[in-house]
Amino acid sequence: MSEASQYDATHARWRRDPEAYWADWAEAARGIDWDRAPQRIFDASMGVYGRWFPDAALNTCHNAVDRHVAAGRGQQIAIIYDSPMTGQVQRITYAELQNRVAKLAGALAARGVGKGDRVVIYMPMVPEAAIAMLATARLGAVHSVVFGGFAAAELASRIADAKPKAIISASCGLEPGRVVKYKPLIDEAIALSPHKPSSVLILQRPQAPCEMIAGRDEDLLVAEAAATPAACVSVAATDPLYILYTSGTTGQPKGILRDNGGHAVALHHSMELVYGMKPGDVYWAASDVGWVVGHSYIVYAPLLAGCTTVLFEGKPVGTPDPGTFWRVCADHGVKLLFTAPTAIRAIKKEDPEGVFLKKYDLSKLEALYLAGERCDPDTIIWSERLLQKPVIDHWWQTETGWTITGNFRGLGLFPTRAGSGGKPAPGYDVVVLDEAGQPVPRGQIGSLAVKLPLPPSALPTLYNADERFKEAYLSHFAGYYSTADAGMIDAEGYVSVMSRTDDIINVAGHRLSTGAMEEVLAAHPDVAECAVVGVRDTLKGQVPLGLVVVKSGVNKPEDTLARELIGLVREKIGPVAAFKDAKVVARLPKTRSGKILRATMRKIADAEPYTVPPTIDDPAILDEIAIVLKGAMR
Repeated sequence: MSEASQYDATHARWRRDPEAYWADWAEAARGIDWDRAPQRIFDASMGVYGRWFPDAALNTCHNAVDRHVAAGRGQQIAIIYDSPMTGQVQRITYAELQNRVAKLAGALAARGVGKGDRVVIYMPMVPEAAIAMLATARLGAVHSVVFGGFAAAELASRIADAKPKAIISASCGLEPGRVVKYKPLIDEAIALSPHKPSSVLILQRPQAPCEMIAGRDEDLLVAEAAATPAACVSVAATDPLYILYTSGTTGQPKGILRDNGGHAVALHHSMELVYGMKPGDVYWAASDVGWVVGHSYIVYAPLLAGCTTVLFEGKPVGTPDPGTFWRVCADHGVKLLFTAPTAIRAIKKEDPEGVFLKKYDLSKLEALYLAGERCDPDTIIWSERLLQKPVIDHWWQTETGWTITGNFRGLGLFPTRAGSGGKPAPGYDVVVLDEAGQPVPRGQIGSLAVKLPLPPSALPTLYNADERFKEAYLSHFAGYYSTADAGMIDAEGYVSVMSRTDDIINVAGHRLSTGAMEEVLAAHPDVAECAVVGVRDTLKGQVPLGLVVVKSGVNKPEDTLARELIGLVREKIGPVAAFKDAKVVARLPKTRSGKILRATMRKIADAEPYTVPPTIDDPAILDEIAIVLKGAMR
């Protein structure tokens, strides 16, 4: 059977009988240990749109850790911690991980944390972050990881909403050239929050030890060492595993909820189906535990699948050079690397000819997967040329927790198309709708939506906010989950995510995708990365403005480059795009996870009020961009 037909047959099998498909993947023989195996697979009468495995029980920590030790694989490496920030590499076996997780769970239990209680985790990229997540899950408690270094007000809002019994943190995080002290942020956040946790456990890092508040704060490692190990607590498959907050449009963060049973089944399934990983393989998701990629593919999915996961504390460039990613892959025998397009673009900008890449033996690396934002075709083509390996863009969201569309190494890869996120994963019925909720013809841009029910591991609701969940995701198109992404599906079923729906601009009555224009700009040999924003125009309604960062070593006059870019857009998209201006900028404003803040830039260009997003990597960039945007407006 060809690769394409393997995919088609598998997706058709899911379509014919979704419950039978997921029942098969929930079988113990597939690798999930149940305390009470599911007899019902899906109950449409439960929750907002239904619940998966409603009568089952299990423990996620047992499945991620203890199960492998019991199977005789305790000496296999579970976590490789590689920190160019400290020069440290640490390898933790499954047996060692089990011991540390059980003891930290015991320390939490001794401080009153039990089934259903919440624990906020505010950590840098250190092994204790993953250990804290697993220890919380071991007790049947619910963790909420907040990206380390988030501002005190943002941390306070999450403490107020989750009402944790305990906070687990570190004295500091490490960034290139600076130390970020966490403890003052924690103290301020607790002071701001109406809810006060009873315990704060702090990992003291030698780069910036902190003062403790008597009666509340304790040394995490001391508490762990003194604790009695705790056993795994059985929970309902529908019980929450974690809350992951995203910024909400109202200013109040949205708590994405993830359950235990559906999460374990779908993530275990994805490691084999999507990534082609087997027990013992080395898998590296170059992200952060504060983001959904870190939850799904640094911690839970690789460990559920019995893989070795890499936990990396560093940056794609500057720690110390643009060869860092390739060094980590070579040193640890990484089989599959998963990162964000912005990381690869940063490497491409600093090392366009791949000089640093050629220093390392990447023979064990089989594929590069990209997600987190839309990837321009030029970055994929550049990566494929240098790596001589499959480079796969795939699309998913914090809300879904795993792949909506992609390419599937477990089925054999079908041909990729640069600019497309692949085809829908089994579990997702993806459609393109117009504003009236009607399907649009193949090849036309519209709103991407997923027919309900969502598959296992997608959010069943928002934390304590069913009505907000319905309003935000289910009210726009009846019977569908609205992704808030715009795109198209071509004649062969490939899905292309072009932009967020608010990045579709209307130029003289023509609906145009800024993502399509970005594709054209990114293909220019001098452009490292770019963004296109729609700005108000009295004649045409909106016009596109290009902002580009050039590759290292490019010294072309800005007006020359602008003329070339304008000509390219006119050639590839046509005069209808009304693309008449491109500005060179030193950098683009991004979140810490690498997403470009297009909506914020659009508001700046239109002189609309805006708030500085709490996730922004460097707020000063917005001032630089504002000067450029004001100079560009006529």
